[in-house]
This record gives sequence, structure tokens and C-alpha cells, in this order.
Amino acid sequence: MNLFDQISNDIKTAMLAKDKVRLEALRNVKKFFLEAKTAPGANDTLSDEDALKIIQKLVKQGKDSAQIYAGQNRSDLADAELEQVRAMETYLPQQLSPEELEAELQKIIAETGASGMKDMGKVMGAATKALSGKAEGRAISDMVKKLLA
Repeated sequence: MNLFDQISNDIKTAMLAKDKVRLEALRNVKKFFLEAKTAPGANDTLSDEDALKIIQKLVKQGKDSAQIYAGQNRSDLADAELEQVRAMETYLPQQLSPEELEAELQKIIAETGASGMKDMGKVMGAATKALSGKAEGRAISDMVKKLLA
């Protein structure tokens, strides 16, 4: 079963369970899936890889929104946003721990032959490709800066 069908089935399950937060999050995800499927040139298909990218983008946006809400002392809105993020994160692959991320990046740095901050672009290009879906871009960037400094 592809991710689109899984989300559709989970929407039904959330409706039956009366899980409003999960239902709202999954409906939002499905809306973006449908937009991607009907986009020009998509031929009414959505690969699981593209679906994961959409979910990752929505999770990142949700976390950013929650940070903004928290900064404005609106913890009620931040909590609601983070609950939806948690519902969407269940569909993402397991994220690397900071230790695993550091080990993977050290391998990539060795492979690219990077020796300093001037090589950050080269390392980031290889790292984002290799670690796509396994770590957030911000976490990769921060760790690469730390390792190259």
C-alpha cells in the first residue's frame, strides 16, 4: 500500500476513533497530496518519495509555527501545532540521533576530502542527498559547521 492510500485509510480510522487532532493533520496532508497529484505534469500519480517530501515540509512548517507561537506566549496554539506534527511524524522514517548523524557526516567529510569551512557547500550537497528524510537540513548544517570548524 502506498503512502497516499495509507493516509486515506488512516483518515477513516481517525474519524471512527473521533481523534480530531490526527484527523485534521491527516486531512491537511491529503490536501497537499491531492494538489501534488493534480499538478501539471504529475499524470495523476504521487510517488512515496514525493509524498515523504511533502510530509517533511509540513512537519518543518508546523515546528516553525509552534516556535513562533511559543515566542508570542501562545502556548495553546503551539501545543496544538506540535500535536499535529507528532501525528504526521509517524509516517516519516526514523530520524538519526545526534551521535548517528555525526558519524554519518564524518564519513561524508572523509569521502569528499573536506578540510575546512570553505568546503561546507561540497559536504552539504553530499550530506543532504545521502541523509534525505533521515535528518532535518538545519541539524545537518549545524553539525557540519561544528565538524568543519
